[in-house]
Amino acid sequence: MGITMRYREVVSLFLSQVLFLLLPASVSHAMLILSCSCKLQILEGLLKKSLPQTLQVYGAVMNINRGNPVGHEVIVDSWPDFKAVVTRPQREAVSDNADFLSNIYAAFYRDLDVYRKLLLDTDAINWDQTFALCGNHDGIYEVSKEAVAAKEVQLTATPYFTYLNLNPDKQPEPRLDPGFTFSSLNSSHIDLLNETWHFGGSEHSRRYLANMVQCFPSTCILDSNGHPISWIIMESLGTLRHGYTLPSHRRRGYSSMVQRVQARRVHAAGFPVYGLVALDNTPQQKLLVSLGFQRLSELCHYCIHSPASQ
Repeated sequence: MGITMRYREVVSLFLSQVLFLLLPASVSHAMLILSCSCKLQILEGLLKKSLPQTLQVYGAVMNINRGNPVGHEVIVDSWPDFKAVVTRPQREAVSDNADFLSNIYAAFYRDLDVYRKLLLDTDAINWDQTFALCGNHDGIYEVSKEAVAAKEVQLTATPYFTYLNLNPDKQPEPRLDPGFTFSSLNSSHIDLLNETWHFGGSEHSRRYLANMVQCFPSTCILDSNGHPISWIIMESLGTLRHGYTLPSHRRRGYSSMVQRVQARRVHAAGFPVYGLVALDNTPQQKLLVSLGFQRLSELCHYCIHSPASQ
């Protein structure tokens, strides 16, 4: 009799813990910070089922669940039946409210009205800082435009094509000339990256690049003197970005090589392999197609918001 009662108590406790993980904290909440590690693991699985629409949010959540190297957190409208998700920097992790490169948000929604209310009617967004928000739904740009008047902010929005590679292992192993080697970027390379990056040249960009190199996988080709000549980085949303080859080493296939090696590395770590390309960057688009990438039908909207007073 005592053993039976104890068994029932254990089962009852287990069921109550499961219900606590799955049920919303409060049905009246329009915004919920999803901090429980078990819920974040469940969210990752749910977002994976909705790929590729969830790419940016999914990449951010994967990094949160793997040590959270840049201090991000997840906001949902409700749990577990969420209609909108936003990832954002943790408030205590923000070191500069004017640095949109580091203040990066990602968004995904199933219901546009819910997403609109989450952004405009809750504290999900810190409208007093300059930040970038991106995602693969047209409604993300539409709501950002509404925020210009509602929140008195300035908006600069850029659309990008999203290219996804489902199986980068199909590409042949790249071979380098003697004396050249594949490696990873390190802190000694940051000045070079900052000088050559289209958005570089500032202390904000230098700090951002240093953080990305320190926290996420990168691939570069070193010449016989150990100097990087071509490189690419994965950043906090899982995107492959900052690809560059020094002008004196172009037209030799190095960009293709570093992207193939990086894609395999990211794929082996379980991340989706994807990148963003400007609409007028035809050479990069052709390169990605040759490497097995497919272009998604929806554009990725990269929306930079800043207080109107700045």
